[in-house]
Amino acid sequence: MVITGESKGQKGRVLDIDRDKNRAIVEGVNLVSRHTKPHSKAPQGGIIKKEAPIQISNLMIIDPTSGKPSRVGRRLNSKNKLVRYSKKSGEEIK
Repeated sequence: MVITGESKGQKGRVLDIDRDKNRAIVEGVNLVSRHTKPHSKAPQGGIIKKEAPIQISNLMIIDPTSGKPSRVGRRLNSKNKLVRYSKKSGEEIK
């Protein structure tokens, strides 16, 4: 879920993450218009809507139980493995 900016309140699935630039591409969020010339993939050409990267700090994960945005913590589970969990409900994030 996007928490700030022009796309505030929109939800989407994360498609790609660029860890070097701290940016993520989210499906259906931060759409920009791209003017393209005709080529083999798009023989018609024209204006194409496409997702642009958004700063990771502007995103929050959705809590699995309540469906609301939640912060993420890390803790050791019963098998001594480090797992992520939702701070709002305490459930593990898979």
